[in-house]
Amino acid sequence: MRLICILCLVLPWVASADTEPDFVRDMAKVPFSLSNPQAEPEQWLLAHVDVETTGLTPGYHEMIDVGVIITDLAGIEIDRLFMRIMPAHPERAEPGAVDVNGFSVSLWRKRGYVSEAQAIEQWFDFHKRVVGSREVLFVAYNAWFDISFVDQLFRKSGRTWRHLFHYFILDLPSMAWSQGIHGLTGQHLAHKLGIAVETRDPLEHTGITGAEFNVRAYQALISLAGTPPGK
Repeated sequence: MRLICILCLVLPWVASADTEPDFVRDMAKVPFSLSNPQAEPEQWLLAHVDVETTGLTPGYHEMIDVGVIITDLAGIEIDRLFMRIMPAHPERAEPGAVDVNGFSVSLWRKRGYVSEAQAIEQWFDFHKRVVGSREVLFVAYNAWFDISFVDQLFRKSGRTWRHLFHYFILDLPSMAWSQGIHGLTGQHLAHKLGIAVETRDPLEHTGITGAEFNVRAYQALISLAGTPPGK
């Protein structure tokens, strides 16, 4: 009897440990592509993405807005999306993050927002309308940060961002580093490239202003490199 009781406790744990989460199963639905932007530049687009969050730790802190600007490989804008998102745990907002993005529940209610689930659906709808069957590279400033928060957002709904973006992503400071610009910060990069900096007013600083800066930086960097993408 004692052995049976132990097995009753252990077997459900073993079974649950072997169960793939929904977002992993969703990955199997992502179509495989052999296309590459060098050979088929007309089949590729860029998504310049910037997220604002309640803190620095993906999986604990959450996105509170996101800006997406779709461009061609030359950085020419095609369309854009901006969503203000109400996080599931607004109480986790760090003072430092709020100083940057101005987040508060009352302000979000005043300005309008979508839920996390609604944000994902609107993002898919936007992508389908604008991108169609073309491949898209995710582009961001310190890209690991943005893609990590996007990944966590999609995981909550059992989805994967790979339905929207290619496996490889582009990081703007890394691109700048290859051109001898090693300052890392957006302010330093803007100075070196001669482009406008992003606003630092927390009531105006959003994912879309960040995405706009990313586009300016990308355009300046490919101009500095002297070789248009896909050539």
